[in-house]
Amino acid sequence: MHYTGTIWRPPYESDSLLLEATAGCTHHKCKFCTLYDDLPFNFGMSPLRDIEDDLREAQTFCHDPVAALTARLRGQSTAGAPRRVFLTGANPFVLKYDRLVKIAELIHQYLPACQSIGCFARVTDVTLKTDAELTALHHAGYNGLTIGIETGDDEALAFMHKSYQASNILTQCQRLDRAGIQYSFFYLVSISGAGRGEIGARRTAEICNQLHPQLIGANMLTIYPNSALYRELQRGAWAEESETEKYREMQTLVRELTIPTTFAAMGASNAFHLYGELPQDRKKLLTAMDRIITRVGEDKLRQYRTTLPHL
Repeated sequence: MHYTGTIWRPPYESDSLLLEATAGCTHHKCKFCTLYDDLPFNFGMSPLRDIEDDLREAQTFCHDPVAALTARLRGQSTAGAPRRVFLTGANPFVLKYDRLVKIAELIHQYLPACQSIGCFARVTDVTLKTDAELTALHHAGYNGLTIGIETGDDEALAFMHKSYQASNILTQCQRLDRAGIQYSFFYLVSISGAGRGEIGARRTAEICNQLHPQLIGANMLTIYPNSALYRELQRGAWAEESETEKYREMQTLVRELTIPTTFAAMGASNAFHLYGELPQDRKKLLTAMDRIITRVGEDKLRQYRTTLPHL
């Protein structure tokens, strides 16, 4: 399989076949992001021949009796034909409609059991497709996109150079709803900065409550020295929330969400993993966060943040 640099995927894509369609990010300007700094370029597309070679390799592995026997002898689970493919890269959904369709055709050709295709997407990627193209992509198998909206706070979005506003999140995700493409959100706790976290949480809930995200995943902002945000922090242009403030911000988001959705804080940036269904698990989630704030406290939470080598 062809992979370039560190491969990132959401926790809930752990059973998906990871297929490299792109590497890096077309935007590459978010002040907090260091995920793709190990690449010698900002963005690249995988050649279709590499994608086809990888699919051929996956097909062979899934149907190789020797590999299945070896796995059983080792007490390992055997690999079945993948039912979901996750395209890797920061935002493969930016690819032109024709290329996305071609990739889907290759996936279904080599892996006919595949039922859906997911990937990371930026809000701005959706704007590049017409309504008819979005509907056709849904029929081609694209479903369950993961979109890093980060926040519904326009001030924070502008400061972090996200290049879109909260209204764009609403407009473009409503288009996904109409096309039948399901999606999940990543929310970045503390992106609004010290003293503004709960404001950001409320504004994000206002946007989310008008949409239908399957899941809202909360990730806690972790600032690394090679980020532009670290330099802003050093010169006093921005201030980070305390660790307990971050949990209060997350509590505000959980309180304000009125839509049925899954809430999860599962990534490495979270010292404690949280998972629940809203609205029924709201009280359980809020209580768990209260316990973290009161029983763990700022010092231990901060120790986790400062010793986290990478996300």
